[in-house]
Amino acid sequence: MDKQNQLQETIDFLTKAGITPRNFGAQVGIVLGTGLGKLVHEIDIEKEIAYSEIPNFPVATVEFHSGKLIYGTLSGKKVIVMSGRFHLYEGYNAWEVTYGIRTMHALGIQQLLISNAAGAINLNYKKGDLMLIEDHINLQGTSPLAFAGANTFGNIFADMLEPYSKEINQKIKKIAKEKNILLHEGIYASVLGPQLETRAEYRMLQILETDAVGMSTVPEVIVAKQLNLPCAAISVLTDECDPKNLQPVNIAEIIAIAGEAEPKMIELFKGVIEVL
Repeated sequence: MDKQNQLQETIDFLTKAGITPRNFGAQVGIVLGTGLGKLVHEIDIEKEIAYSEIPNFPVATVEFHSGKLIYGTLSGKKVIVMSGRFHLYEGYNAWEVTYGIRTMHALGIQQLLISNAAGAINLNYKKGDLMLIEDHINLQGTSPLAFAGANTFGNIFADMLEPYSKEINQKIKKIAKEKNILLHEGIYASVLGPQLETRAEYRMLQILETDAVGMSTVPEVIVAKQLNLPCAAISVLTDECDPKNLQPVNIAEIIAIAGEAEPKMIELFKGVIEVL
């Protein structure tokens, strides 16, 4: 089955299941990153479908990603939420990693909000802080637009001058100021993973003037640009990546810190959805 028919089969299934946001005007798609699933408790949920039930949908294999597509209302808007995302390091290809973005777009979302957990490369940023992504560096060695027939979905030479919507970012910054939430801005580097970086790699990222590093988000943003879908992304900084003072990684601590910072991210997402 070619990719267009594959996607259409997914859309037909979800539409029959009752996920029909196209009928409701301005819609928002949300991708929830590692340890950042509590936003779903704020949603007036109408439909909740496990990825495993959706035709052609990948299934999240990481234990702290729940793997559900959720449809409902948040801050007065219809939203589709990916609770659990896909990563290249799970063995998926770039098409599969971004399949959820193409699905939400085909269902009618008009803006995209992305969250992730990331390591702070900028040593002025501390664990538990939030960072609004203003630009990124793709170090994953691949592109979600590099496949035969990709041009049927839009321009494969997507212009990355402004990968993150300045308009949405301005709204998020305004809300952060109003709510007295510390929100850094910075450049996010996306690496393949799943291993963490060496001290030499952290030094390289500092030389590249990145502020945070993670293993997601960039493929989704590239696809959003191909689809002309305005997006914004917030990183929850869960560890400090100081090559001169590197500590052993504790995944449980990373998840815990993401959970502690999550209420601030929820406030920002709820606030910006209200004004989109």
